[in-house]
Amino acid sequence: MTLSAKKVRGRFDNPDEIAATLQKAARSSYRLPKTVTHSVNQVLAVSFSAIKAYKEQLKIFDKAIEEQIKLIPNPLTSIKGIGPVYSAGIIAEIGDIHRFKDHAALAKFAGISWTKHQSGNFTASNTKLIKFGNRYLRYYFMEATNKVRLHDHELKRFYELKYSQTPKTAHKRALALTARKFVRLVYALLHSNRLYIPPKGD
Repeated sequence: MTLSAKKVRGRFDNPDEIAATLQKAARSSYRLPKTVTHSVNQVLAVSFSAIKAYKEQLKIFDKAIEEQIKLIPNPLTSIKGIGPVYSAGIIAEIGDIHRFKDHAALAKFAGISWTKHQSGNFTASNTKLIKFGNRYLRYYFMEATNKVRLHDHELKRFYELKYSQTPKTAHKRALALTARKFVRLVYALLHSNRLYIPPKGD
């Protein structure tokens, strides 16, 4: 994945600091010839200038999304941590919530569902997610879940439980399972068009 692609996904919080670190690492680790060092520094400078530009553009887009989402009913923003951008992405990809008969159908549409050989009380740590579904909606659900679990007591407890039960790729699997639980909440709020009231203790 390129540096610019990573930036678009919000992975760089301090481009200047990272640029300085990479430049230092390049000089100390690879001992580049002096004739090459200047060119490498120029390439890094251009790359991180592009990253900073993308960051500024994302701020503009996020602000525009925030303003537009205010114009439509959006009970999802009542969930602490989700924010206007992720909630707008989820709503945009779902469309009319009533076209899904239940939360399981929505989860399957988003690709946050597991293979059929599992039982109703399955343990998903040894199974794989389905390989189809709306990848954009899956991305929004996963990213939103990762934010919301930091604020919501129930999701946090559930994530930590699944994390402790998963021997391999613990975060990835625990987050997917927590996202499946989050899908149920999103479906209920959109279907009833009601604000979220967190459980006692949050």
